[in-house]
Amino acid sequence: MDTNEKETLMIIGDNIRKYRDGKGWSQEELAFECNLHRTYIGAVERGERNITILNLIKIKDVLEVKLNQLYPE
Repeated sequence: MDTNEKETLMIIGDNIRKYRDGKGWSQEELAFECNLHRTYIGAVERGERNITILNLIKIKDVLEVKLNQLYPE
């Protein structure tokens, strides 16, 4: 993974964490609502996982945000 890809994943992860924290949810609560594993959510928030578009859609729907709020250009 190159630096630009890693930076992109970090931005997405940071924004997921920001909106999750805004709801007062733990990673476990977000994972439950999205039907994903808590460790997956943690890895996504740390920029360690290359999240699929389908999981990104699940997360943005549960967080009630638009896709461009998770990755603004």
